[in-house]
Amino acid sequence: YANAPYKSLTVEKAIQNWIQYEGNVFRFPGGGTQFPQGADKYIDQLASVIPIQNGTVRTALDTGCGVASWGAYLWKRNVIAMSFAPRDSHEAQVQFALERGVPAVIGVLGTVKMPYPSKAFDMAHCSRCLIPWGAADGILMMEVDRVLRPGGYWVLSGPPINWKTNYKAWQRPKEELQEEQRKIEDIAKRLCWEKKSEKGETAIWQKRMDAESCHSEQEDSAATFCKSADPDDVWYKKMEGCTTPSKGNGDDEGLKPFPERLYAVPPRIANGLVSGVSVEAYLEDNKKWKKHVSAYTKINKLIDTGRYRNIMDMNAGLGGFAAALHSSKMWVMNVMPTITEKNTLGVIYERGLIGIYHDWCEAFSTYPRTYDLIHAHGLFSLYKDKYVFHLFPFFFFFLCDFEDILLEMDRILRPEGAVI
Repeated sequence: YANAPYKSLTVEKAIQNWIQYEGNVFRFPGGGTQFPQGADKYIDQLASVIPIQNGTVRTALDTGCGVASWGAYLWKRNVIAMSFAPRDSHEAQVQFALERGVPAVIGVLGTVKMPYPSKAFDMAHCSRCLIPWGAADGILMMEVDRVLRPGGYWVLSGPPINWKTNYKAWQRPKEELQEEQRKIEDIAKRLCWEKKSEKGETAIWQKRMDAESCHSEQEDSAATFCKSADPDDVWYKKMEGCTTPSKGNGDDEGLKPFPERLYAVPPRIANGLVSGVSVEAYLEDNKKWKKHVSAYTKINKLIDTGRYRNIMDMNAGLGGFAAALHSSKMWVMNVMPTITEKNTLGVIYERGLIGIYHDWCEAFSTYPRTYDLIHAHGLFSLYKDKYVFHLFPFFFFFLCDFEDILLEMDRILRPEGAVI
């Protein structure tokens, strides 16, 4: 409690069993608005439709995650979720998630593209996340489609699903809920998502592997393909009301199940889509990071003990550091600096790891004291020439000084945490 002194959710969400305050600690029983019987039973229900257990589904996105119980309970099933939520009336829900040791960032689905590459996630999830999916002609669902792999799943729990039974409890007109679901169904059809299940208040769609051929059969002009050359160029870019082509940045059928995926050659590299990174260079990079991590663990013997749970790689490259560290005791937030010449975050996701785009001239979207170990390889070399001239008399202004980056590292590092 002393690390995150916010009791409001223990009262506000008491019936839904999100969080309990006992003595001087918080407990997270796994409850949620849409899973009052616990996250495990809810995930069992999803697993009756989605192949969660066999390694096919490894990376997941939880939009409007609350305290991230869904991601926490997926972890033991070898699925890693990138969870995000805004800082709203629920105060520090993302801080609670990170205190639990669950990957999460402060974020919102608004008008700007999410800071993730295209075709990153095997599954996306919204459990009563209050996102207006049917608004603006489906632009938010189109953004989910961009980050969802062909064959990936989208789960929607809560309003408007099962509105016929629940419209009174939700205190909303049934006509409004009916229209909301009609819009969602229509957009999903235009995106070539196939509805696999609707049971109770949960509906599941699957993005088709052959979305291009499906789109070509449609006469609806709303299914227009995006014209932007790079679907992974997302930093401060506005969302587009168009469909991202599935082909052109990797062969999804060549993606191995996890954990084989961790060291298999990622499709983006196998198909020569990452400039300057050959299969041989990828294999060499893996050898290098196994060697480096072995040296790190000899110097800092706490790395193997589980003492460091939340780990960040500030300049992640091909994800070799995170792959070499891979363990059920820890997870790594792989950060891809937006100024790097080689955008390899898509490769990191193809390895079954998670990460995010970020410019280290800005604050990272997290709370203070949320990471136990920070790794910065080549980061200051990358930023040493990043400055901008200002036309004031007699001087120019550095855009981000090393001191600013170091102060941000200090802000997000836990007391007694380590920096490499």
